[in-house]
Formats: sequence, C-alpha cells, structure tokens
Amino acid sequence: MFIPISQPSITQKEIDYVTDAVTSTWISSLGKYIDRFEAEFADFCQSRYAICVSNGTVAIQLALAAYDIGKGDEVIMPNLSFVATANATLHSGAKPVFADVDPVNLCIDPTKIEHLITPNTKAIMPVHLYGHPAQMEAILEVAGKHNLLVIEDAAEAHGATVNGRPVGSLGNCATFSFYGNKNITTGEGGMITTNDEDFYNKCKYLRDHAMSKEKRYWHTAPGFNFRMTNIQAAIGCAQLERVGDFMAKRQLIFSWYKKHLGEINKVSLNKTNDWATNAYWLICLEHKDWTATDRDQFMTDLKKHGVDSRPYFYPMSQMPYINEKVDTPVSDMVSQRGINLPTFFDLEESQVKFICDVLKQLFNA
Repeated sequence: MFIPISQPSITQKEIDYVTDAVTSTWISSLGKYIDRFEAEFADFCQSRYAICVSNGTVAIQLALAAYDIGKGDEVIMPNLSFVATANATLHSGAKPVFADVDPVNLCIDPTKIEHLITPNTKAIMPVHLYGHPAQMEAILEVAGKHNLLVIEDAAEAHGATVNGRPVGSLGNCATFSFYGNKNITTGEGGMITTNDEDFYNKCKYLRDHAMSKEKRYWHTAPGFNFRMTNIQAAIGCAQLERVGDFMAKRQLIFSWYKKHLGEINKVSLNKTNDWATNAYWLICLEHKDWTATDRDQFMTDLKKHGVDSRPYFYPMSQMPYINEKVDTPVSDMVSQRGINLPTFFDLEESQVKFICDVLKQLFNA
C-alpha cells in the first residue's frame, strides 16, 4: 500500500459535465461552463466578480498587470510560500519584498510589514498558507494607513474564513489555484475575485489579448492569453457543487490525525487561530528539534513504509535567482522542521490510523 500526499476526487458528475462540454463542441475558452463557474465561484467567495484564468500563477500576474504594478514597484509578501507568489511578481517587473511569518498560522505577520514599506511599495500580498487565512483585518489596517493595495494569494485556502468572512472577499482582489491537488480542482486553472468593477473589466480585457470590444482583432495593449477552457470550467462547476462535502471532509481528516496521533513531545499539527476557519489544504506536522537533514531523513523513512509526504516550502528569498539576505527568522526556522502529510477527499480513517501508527513508530525509534 502506498498513500499519496494528494489526489483529486473525480465522480460521475465531473465526467458528465466534461462530456457535455466536449459534445457541445465548445471546448476552448468560450461556453456555458465558463460563465457558470465564474458566477458560482464569486457567490462562494461572497465577491461581486470572478474571472477564470489558466492557472493560479497567472492569476497573480494578471492582477498585478491590471493594477499597473511593474518595474520600480515593490510588493510585500511572506517569505514562506510556494515560489509562484514571488515568480509572478518578478515576471511583472516588480520586486518581491519578503516579510516574516507568524509562528502559529504560518501566514505573513502583520507586525513585520510596516517597516518594509517604502515610497515604491504598491501592494501587500498575504498568502493563506496550507489552508489557514492570514490575519486580514490587521493587514488591511496597515494597507489603509499607507494607501496600499491588498492582493490575497488564496491558492491554498478555498473555503477558509476570517471572522466568518470567506477569503477571496477581503482584499482588493484575490487569486486562486485549481491545480489537481487543491481543495477544488479543474486540473489546471485559476481565478481572480474582486468587488471592483473597473478592475474586473480590465482583467477580462487583458486576459484575452487586450482585444478591443468595438473593433475585432484590434489590440490596444500587449495583453495575455490567460484563458481557462470550457472543459476545465465544467470540472470546476461539478467540484463547486460538492464543495460543502470537500470542506467538511478536510475538517474530519484533521480530527482523525489528532485522534490517532495523540500527544507526542515536541510534535504538533496544524494550529488554527480562534478568528479563523482553516481549510486544511494539507495536514502540517512540525517537530521543534528537527533540522532540514532530520526532516529529510524522516520523509525517506515514511516513504519506506508506504506513506508519501513533502517538506514545507523553502523561504523564497533563498531561491538561487533571488538569493537575498532578509531578516525572517521564523520562516527560516519553520521551513526546516515541517512536513505535509496525505490530505485528500477519499482518504479513509483506516489509512490515517496507519499513517499515525507509522509516525509514532518512527518517533519512538
């Protein structure tokens, strides 16, 4: 038996919707499922608008372009994140500026933002990491004080909330990913949500080669081809119909891990602030005394027992093409001592018990 870190849940509903999209011959970036997915996802996030795109990385890039953020501008973001957050910013021509994270929720620490603001700062980009939302109220307060945009990177947090309000409705805009391992998937794909009509219209315009509405094949700016296909959106519509079940199952999976792992000295699972609902994209396990070498050996041992895992993200500032010395001690420390464990809809309690038995065996050894 091998238990993967993640796998999508595809049912007859997804197959039926995809079949309908294919047989309709609307298989590219126009079709009923595109419009439906955008409308229903906007409702899910309690935002006015949603714009489908081809993946979560270009969702960030498109948002930055629509805000005219580029060369000479700076965007403040957590150092601990998947590198797409920084890459999309770099591709826009702007500079990522790295802040440290909160040791409890692993998201950007609002108290570490203000001293990084310069006259070139245009936006703050909090990342809702591993399913836990950032402390948006404090972040928005800092942004308002300095007249900055807030772009939520919600790629990993579909369904997470801050004081009852869903991510995707809290900043000026938000970006999502629908990669195959996400809580909601379209295989590849992404979304931007916003309440700003002008921003929404500019995103739609830039997404499709910046083609003039009045004159077909007349392009008034160097736009992008960042469109999602109707086939992908068909999967997304089916997934959204099941989103309540997806969210409930991830809460249940976390409870299984807590139940079967129990208390182990210096070991902890995902921590959740009392103002947040955690979407549990991935189960997180940390050992306070691990070095990166310890963590890697532990993952190797897990794999020998048939359990997949993955390390926490590396601090983005350490990537060789960035290689910037920054003061983010929590990000540096946490990244070495954390792993992610199998987390997916079809995971069964017996599998979680097996994983926890292996974990306890390895920790005791």
